[in-house]
Amino acid sequence: MEFIQPSSWTEALAAQAEMPTAVPLAGGTDVMVGLNFGAERPPALLDLTRISELREWDVVGSQVRLGAGVSYSRVITELRDRLPGLALAARTVGSPQIRNRGTVGGNLGTASPAGDAHPPLLAAGAEVEIASIKGTRLLPIDQFFTGPKRHALQPGELIAAVRIPQPSGAEQFSKIGTRNAMVIAVAAFSLALRPDRQEVGTGIGSAGPTPLRARQAETFLAAALAADGLWESRAPLSAAIAAEFGRLVAAAAHPIDDVRGTAAYRRHCLSVLARRTLAWAWQDLQHAQPAKRAKYEEGA
Repeated sequence: MEFIQPSSWTEALAAQAEMPTAVPLAGGTDVMVGLNFGAERPPALLDLTRISELREWDVVGSQVRLGAGVSYSRVITELRDRLPGLALAARTVGSPQIRNRGTVGGNLGTASPAGDAHPPLLAAGAEVEIASIKGTRLLPIDQFFTGPKRHALQPGELIAAVRIPQPSGAEQFSKIGTRNAMVIAVAAFSLALRPDRQEVGTGIGSAGPTPLRARQAETFLAAALAADGLWESRAPLSAAIAAEFGRLVAAAAHPIDDVRGTAAYRRHCLSVLARRTLAWAWQDLQHAQPAKRAKYEEGA
């Protein structure tokens, strides 16, 4: 196995173009497991850890441009106010050691249906910044996943960054597993409420061949909140709205039976997680400080 270690982004793109079958190595928390168990034996590894620009993040307009090499730990400590949904998900990833090494870009590259970063990225409406020697393109996150552990990258392309809209409202994330820590989710759900546009974003993990959005649930909840004037009043939600939202989220899933849980259990979990995150997110909006609420309404 060849080991390629470029020192610049230009060199990395050139190397990937020359050997498109090389597997990119960021934190290595997924790749090395596959190598150790013999599940993967690529012809080459492309080590991206020396490329400093991949470890940078910046605010570009209303978005956070998150370099593909930014670790989960840094998302938690540096971006929890700007990207609360992603930070909540990052806190549930593995152990402190895994969070120090693992990256959001690496999670996308693995494209696992159970990736913890995927639901909040879907809910936020993120875009994946993809680069090659031919240039850069942006792909909406819900077009990135093409199948179980498959993505839309073309030969010679690498993930440069993720562009994530800063929230105009509340974001929440929750998952369920066989224990509280260092666990692959049985089911995961993320929710984003956007009062400035009266829109809802969702993300489902571990309950389909790819991470999913619950589009009918999004449409229902946004319309229900508008019909009752709740986007403006922030009055309490009815149990009927929460229950129907949970039902629609569960209906959007395409789970299977496996060693972690049955399809029926996953659907039940998603219904509960959807109602639970909705209650938390709505409470966040209700208790927002006046100055911050003004920012929500202005879309700042």
